[in-house]
Amino acid sequence: MSERAEQADAIVVGAGLAGLAATAELAEAGKRVLLVEQEPEQSLGGQAHWSLGGLFLVDTPEQRRMGVRDSAELALQDWMGTAGFDRPEDAWPRKWAEAYVDFAAGEKHAWLKKMGMSFFPVVGWAERGGGLAGGHGNSVPRFHITWGTGPGVVAPFERRVRAAVDSGRVELRFRHRVDEMVVEGGTVTGVRGAVLAPSDVERGRASSRDTVGDFELSAQAVVVTSGGIGGNIDLVRRNWPEWLGSPPQHMLSGVPAHVDGRMLGIAEKSGARIVNRDRMWHYTEGITNWDPVWERHGIRILPGPSSLWLDATGERLPAPNFPGFDTLSTLEHIMAGGHEYTWFVLSQKIIEKEFGLSGSEQNPDMTGKDLKLVLQRVLPGAPGPVEAFKQHGVDFAVADRLPALIEKMQAIAGDGALDADTVTREVVARDREMANDFTKDLQVMSIHNARSYRGDRLGRVAAPHQILDPKAGPLIAVRLHLLTRKTLGGLHTDLDARVLRSDGSALPGVYAAGEAAGFGGGGVHGYRALEGTFLGGCMFSGRTAGRAAAAAIG
Repeated sequence: MSERAEQADAIVVGAGLAGLAATAELAEAGKRVLLVEQEPEQSLGGQAHWSLGGLFLVDTPEQRRMGVRDSAELALQDWMGTAGFDRPEDAWPRKWAEAYVDFAAGEKHAWLKKMGMSFFPVVGWAERGGGLAGGHGNSVPRFHITWGTGPGVVAPFERRVRAAVDSGRVELRFRHRVDEMVVEGGTVTGVRGAVLAPSDVERGRASSRDTVGDFELSAQAVVVTSGGIGGNIDLVRRNWPEWLGSPPQHMLSGVPAHVDGRMLGIAEKSGARIVNRDRMWHYTEGITNWDPVWERHGIRILPGPSSLWLDATGERLPAPNFPGFDTLSTLEHIMAGGHEYTWFVLSQKIIEKEFGLSGSEQNPDMTGKDLKLVLQRVLPGAPGPVEAFKQHGVDFAVADRLPALIEKMQAIAGDGALDADTVTREVVARDREMANDFTKDLQVMSIHNARSYRGDRLGRVAAPHQILDPKAGPLIAVRLHLLTRKTLGGLHTDLDARVLRSDGSALPGVYAAGEAAGFGGGGVHGYRALEGTFLGGCMFSGRTAGRAAAAAIG
């Protein structure tokens, strides 16, 4: 049974963070909006809910209190050196990058504070870079963790949309799956699709695709905010970059299965252009979730700089492939090595101070805004969720002596690749470099550099020590998998978030934001991301799309 076709000023497809931001802007401009989402209401907020809530911000009070000197010029230098724009279709992404850095260094902090958001006082230092000032990486700490993590990011935007629902300007249409854009005379005038059966599954778990009806909606503007492809492993493999070789056979998933890229194909069939399909952001420090929510559920370790990183045979990864430094370079090295997993080798002293886990559910203290629980992080022992992985995770090995640890690593891998003599040589060689405050080892240099930053010294980087020091034990090894996460390419858009066609002209009636638009322009990050830029990209591009669509509607 088909629903009666309805008319609105705007339709927003996808109720993640970008969709909420766009909907709020449209409604507050006085427009009537239909927010359409294939998942049930309990999934409102999309992937932002599951995030750590990290935001890229520039020259903030939090940075200045930690002694960090930052500027828009330095941030733009870092962004451009990281992105590596090198294609004709990067013209709009480059403009989006310039606009976003201006936003991050300008009104973003005050805008979020006005909505009620606040930030953990210690600013994190993510993607520390490849070694040169003009190259990849953050020159300074910029990773601001939202108090309340991902749910704390979603909350103010959800409040704005709920207020618009109460005022009658917004209607929420959950379990509405868009299957087609309606195109009349070259202009997109609406969407049609299937009404899915109600579902009470928990957030993140697979919901049914049983249909109970169909629908058609019309509007002057359609805003696509449907996310990327990270939950669709087959599509990830089809889009895998040629320069990285054959796609991996085994990947964990950092997002639920409904992050499937369907809407990108639907938009493309309607005349939209997708660019930079081969640019994607996959983490190299994934661990199998011992308590999974979705299929192949992986969690990323957020590492400090001290763990020794070994390949599957036991050889140390080359510079700048240290923990937390250059994700894409590390991925390239792993894919060239013939094995799809690697190892961290570390001490109990390191895991207690340096291991964080991605995800709101893995950080109940900050997610629950429990200051007393947060303060327990400075006490001896690993954080509770980290300790749970150490006790239950299939990728963790613990032993008092290195030979026993290596035996457990070999049993976990089960493929005979790990050579005990190689592991021993690498660990002992690294430990010899810890005898002085100076060294030729670039990773050890980086540990000393990190501890010159107050935030790292206090709570993020362990004091330099030998891994084999019995007083720092026991020894720990962690097998690391590749973990899908974000799509860096997407629908090609101009600075008003209008979706472009292959000839560069705007596809009338269509806007895009968030991951579906490569967080702006079809690839604002280029080849690499500086971290903390995904949530902010959803906010910024969603706000831009909402305001531009509202102005066009008039």
